[in-house]
Amino acid sequence: MSAKVHLDHVHNLHLLEEMIRIRRFEEKCFELYQAQKIRGFLHLYDGEEAVSVGIMQALAPEDAVVATYREHGQAIARGIPMTALMAEMYGRLEGCCRGRGGSMHIFDRDTRFYGGNAIVGGGLPLAVGLALGDKMQGRNALSACFFGEGAVDEGEFHESLNLASLWRLPVLFVCENNLYAMGMRLERAEAEPDIHKKAGSYRIPSEVVDGMDVVAVEAAVRRAVESVRAGDGPYFLECRTYRFRAHSMFDAQLYRPKDEIEAWKRKGPIVRFQGWLEEAGLLRADELSAIEVAVEVEAAVAFAEAGSLEPVEELERFVLMDEVPA
Repeated sequence: MSAKVHLDHVHNLHLLEEMIRIRRFEEKCFELYQAQKIRGFLHLYDGEEAVSVGIMQALAPEDAVVATYREHGQAIARGIPMTALMAEMYGRLEGCCRGRGGSMHIFDRDTRFYGGNAIVGGGLPLAVGLALGDKMQGRNALSACFFGEGAVDEGEFHESLNLASLWRLPVLFVCENNLYAMGMRLERAEAEPDIHKKAGSYRIPSEVVDGMDVVAVEAAVRRAVESVRAGDGPYFLECRTYRFRAHSMFDAQLYRPKDEIEAWKRKGPIVRFQGWLEEAGLLRADELSAIEVAVEVEAAVAFAEAGSLEPVEELERFVLMDEVPA
């Protein structure tokens, strides 16, 4: 696989459309949460779309994806239908997890999407285990593991990097560094704020990429994936990005100034990429208007609204195995 990004016209439109799809889905989820249609916890992805979209361009269908609790963008970019995602947000039986997972526990076997994990750093050992299983069974697959910079203080971060390096496992570690672990700014929590340097202590190659630039992310991940597939062991990417909304819907967001948020919005991934395409004469007005995302989002809402709740009689289903395999 070539590590170069081929920016032909079709690919440019695809990158832009995927980021817009994620943004519109998140905006609708914000509205639905306020209307109490979606309940529980909700962590939105606005501003970080370039990371998920860029990373997914280099992954193959047989690869595994392990995500965090802020995973709607990754799920959409991986190819999980909006209908199944929105139904899951509503807690409906037609959701990708039968309504049992909700916002923070998205799972889809067909796309090898293993969470949604509510525990900070909880996906790291899962990704290592998946990669170990693939390697032992001779599958040419890798595990891409997303996590925030707040996860690097967890013990499983260090254990996972150590084992992945020691066993030369096919793991792509993707740190979505949005500068705030909940409400704690990076410099106040980390003695070494350059997250990618932590990978060096485990002899894992790493690099920093502008997480607001979808092309830069795709170029970096293609280099990383090429290395992992060549059998060189794990690779670490630190994508420096920024979330436009609060940590969660329960967050009053008193820890960062409004002018900082507005400054980041002006260099957001969609504005930035769309502006570049228009300035370069690579995007026509009719092509932009043809990206009809609103219809897809509203169809997903209608699907969820028409969905059903799991019968009470099935609440214990999947808790215990019905039959022990012979």
